[in-house]
Amino acid sequence: MKQLLWILAPTLLLALGCNKNDGPDQRVVDEELIENYLDENQLTAERHSSGLYYIIEEPGTGGNPNVNSEVLVKYKGYLLDGTIFDQTPGSESTTFFLYQVIRGWQIGIPLLKKGGKGMFLIPSGLAYGPQPRVGIPANSVLIFETELVDFQ
Repeated sequence: MKQLLWILAPTLLLALGCNKNDGPDQRVVDEELIENYLDENQLTAERHSSGLYYIIEEPGTGGNPNVNSEVLVKYKGYLLDGTIFDQTPGSESTTFFLYQVIRGWQIGIPLLKKGGKGMFLIPSGLAYGPQPRVGIPANSVLIFETELVDFQ
């Protein structure tokens, strides 16, 4: 993590110096953090036009849910440093409507079919943005390992 900060520090300082009124563009910062994470972990991901990065490990079968679907999922959510902030316990799953969750999930979950598994790297603007949450600092990129068990 310290190496990552040393790599990013000059870029952030340059961005701050060039745009004194607005500070760094968080989207650019997040994208660089995600790309560095992918490189360091030797992962290859697709980039959605929204800025979400995703890896489909198992596509699943059948149709795809939409933002109005009620989904049954298993997941683990963690920060770039590996800190887990939320997960479904053991083999349990949880149910919710997609329109009730962060934008990154509304975009990512419909990329899966029933039984599908994937990893979503969600930039802060598609998560909680500058608003911190319990266990999640402001402007955090979130990573979710997710299985779409079922949907209606």
